Amino acid sequence: MKVIDLRNDPFARWEDQLDRRYAPAPELASSVAGILTEVRRDGDEALRRFSERFDHVDLAGTGLQVTEAEIRSAMGHLDPQVQEAFKAASANVREFAMRSRRTDWSAQNFQGAMVGERFDPYPRVGIYIPAGTAPLVSSAIMNVCLAGAVGVPEIVVTSPPNREGIIDRNLLAAIHLAGATEVYKVGGAQAIGALAFGTQSIRRVLKVFGPGNAYVTEAKRQVFGYVSVDLLPGPSEILVLADHTADAEFVAADLLAQAEHGSGSVICLVTTDGALAADLPAVIERQLGRLHRQTFLRQVLKENASIVIARDRLQAVQVANAFAPEHLSLVMENSSDLAADIVTAGAIFLGPFSPVVAGDFMAGPSHTLPTGGAAKSFSGLTVDQFQRRTSLVAYDRGALEKSAETLRRFSEVEQLDAHGRSVAVRFET
Repeated sequence: MKVIDLRNDPFARWEDQLDRRYAPAPELASSVAGILTEVRRDGDEALRRFSERFDHVDLAGTGLQVTEAEIRSAMGHLDPQVQEAFKAASANVREFAMRSRRTDWSAQNFQGAMVGERFDPYPRVGIYIPAGTAPLVSSAIMNVCLAGAVGVPEIVVTSPPNREGIIDRNLLAAIHLAGATEVYKVGGAQAIGALAFGTQSIRRVLKVFGPGNAYVTEAKRQVFGYVSVDLLPGPSEILVLADHTADAEFVAADLLAQAEHGSGSVICLVTTDGALAADLPAVIERQLGRLHRQTFLRQVLKENASIVIARDRLQAVQVANAFAPEHLSLVMENSSDLAADIVTAGAIFLGPFSPVVAGDFMAGPSHTLPTGGAAKSFSGLTVDQFQRRTSLVAYDRGALEKSAETLRRFSEVEQLDAHGRSVAVRFET
C-alpha cells in the first residue's frame, strides 16, 4: 500500500493524485468508439462477434434474449432462504424509492397563471448488470427495483453470460424478481451500444442505467446525448476516514470488502492516527489469508491502495473532499457532525457499525454511485432518474393581461418583436 504522510508534507504536492477527475485513457476511448461503431452498423452480428471475442461464448445457437424456460429454471433452482434475502433487500430499496420519488404539483404564479410539474416514468429503460467476475445480484435489485417503483413499463436488462451462454441462475432470478421485462445475454461496451442504438433483437431504450467496468463506463459517456444516461459508475471505491477511535480490524475488513471487486477498485484510509496507519498493513495481511479472491485482492492492494496520514481532522476532510470517493466510511469522534463537512462523497456510512457492505446489499439507497472523482459533479442513482419531468403552464386572459407589460419589455430588450406580438395580438380584438 502506498503511504502518504501529510503531517510534514504539504497537501498541494499530492493534490494531483488525490483530487481525481474522470478522464478515459485515449486507447480506451478509441477502443470503445470502435465497438460502438460496429454495433450501430452491424447490430446483432456485432454483438455475437464481441461476445465470442470478450466473453468466449457463441450466442449464435442460444440466442441473445433470455427465454421464459431459462427464467423458470433459474427460479426453480433458487434456494428459498436466498429468495427471502432478495425479498428483504428489495423491500428496503422500494420503500426508500417510494419516499424519494418526485410527485406532480401545481400552483399559481404571482400573476395568476397555473404552473407546475408532471413526472412520468420513462416508457423504456435499459439497465446493465455486471457479472464478469461475480454475479452481482445486488446490482439487479438496486437498479431494477427503482424502475419498477415509479412504474416504468419496459425494463430491459443486459448482463454478460458465462462460457455456457447462460446468465448465473441466482442473478437471473434476482433480475426477474426485481421486475425486469426483457433480459439479454450481452455484456461490455457492446451492450451499452445495443441499448442506445438498438439492434435487430434489442429495441433501443430512452435511458441507460447501471454500473460496469471501464469499458462500460466509457461507452455510457460516448452514447450520452444520443440517449440519456444515469451517471458514470465504474469499479468500486472506498475511503475510510478514521481517527484513534477506529478499530483496525473493522477498517481492514471494510477496505478488503471493496477491493474484492478486483481490477480498477480503489481503497484508501485517511487517518489522523499514526498508530492506525502503521498497524493497518499487518491487519490486512492477516485477514487476507482467510479470503478466497486472492488474485483480485492482491492486485488492488498492489496497484490502488493508499494510506494517507493527515495532520488533523480539517486536513483529513480536505483530502476526502478532493478524493470524492464512491463510498466514505466515517469512523471518527462526533462523526455525525463531521459528516456535514463531506460534500463530494457518493454515500457516507456513519460510525463503526455501518459497514459499506450493508449499503451494497440491502440498506435501501441504491448502491449505484459515482466513481473516479465524479462524485464532485454527480449524485448516486435515485428513483427520480427513472422519471421524466415536464413543466406545465396555463394562463387565462386575466393572468396574461397582468403579465403583458413585463413580456413586452423582455421582447424589446432582447429585440424579438415577434415574441412581443404573440402577446399583444391576443388583446387587439
